[in-house]
Amino acid sequence: MESSGYIDLGLIPRAVMGLLALLLGNAFIVGINQIYDVRLDKINKPFLPLASGEMKQSVAWGIVVSSGLLGLAIVRAFFSRLIFGLYAFGMSFGALYSVPPFRFKRYPPLAAITISCVRGFLMNFGVYHATKSALGVPFAWSPPITFLAAFMTVFACVIAVSKDLPDIKGDEIEGIPTFASKMGPERMVKFVVALLLMNYGGAIVTGLFAPPGAFRRYVLLFGHVALASWLLRYRRNIDPSNHTSIKAFYAFIWKLFYAEYLLFPFI
Repeated sequence: MESSGYIDLGLIPRAVMGLLALLLGNAFIVGINQIYDVRLDKINKPFLPLASGEMKQSVAWGIVVSSGLLGLAIVRAFFSRLIFGLYAFGMSFGALYSVPPFRFKRYPPLAAITISCVRGFLMNFGVYHATKSALGVPFAWSPPITFLAAFMTVFACVIAVSKDLPDIKGDEIEGIPTFASKMGPERMVKFVVALLLMNYGGAIVTGLFAPPGAFRRYVLLFGHVALASWLLRYRRNIDPSNHTSIKAFYAFIWKLFYAEYLLFPFI
């Protein structure tokens, strides 16, 4: 969106390979998590392939290993050494979240740092750097990308602390201490909403006080006012004592997450 002069149809294959690498990396991290969390998922998410018995562990391992190796091969072939290093680091860090004896998910602060790092900073910085490199444009921390990296790192932290809201029962049975199991659903919902509103408030303040020309000011302001209003409106319908309502709230958080990416090209 910065300049139509950078549009080059010849870059589409590389962009497709980049998207494929991201999907494969996500499949690797999520797959590792489901393999090592199968006992928990039989309680919290019995519909998942491994938990339901629809998929054998050998098949799951085949998919996970293939996804990881293919993702690494694609990034190594099409992108810079820096991007390859970041990609490999993100995959390793994401795997340590689930794999014993590390299993970062057992330590709430470390789990939050892991998810914030991978889904917040690394993903946004890595994609932006790879895009600039593909276009032959020198990397620079522009105000919009600096804002996005900071905003989405905080948002990823919100996801990190709220992801266990629907899974409190299984986590308590397995003795896994999470923010959600320690605080309880009602306090956790209030905390998550407060964090999101703080993040939106920061975006609005950024729009108000940013130097002229740094952003499309009115899009930044009114876009985040609209998202904050959507959150407040949804908050009125959440019943923390109802598991279905809690699951719907967590799904709603992801809608807000992707809404930010839809808004970003216009700010």
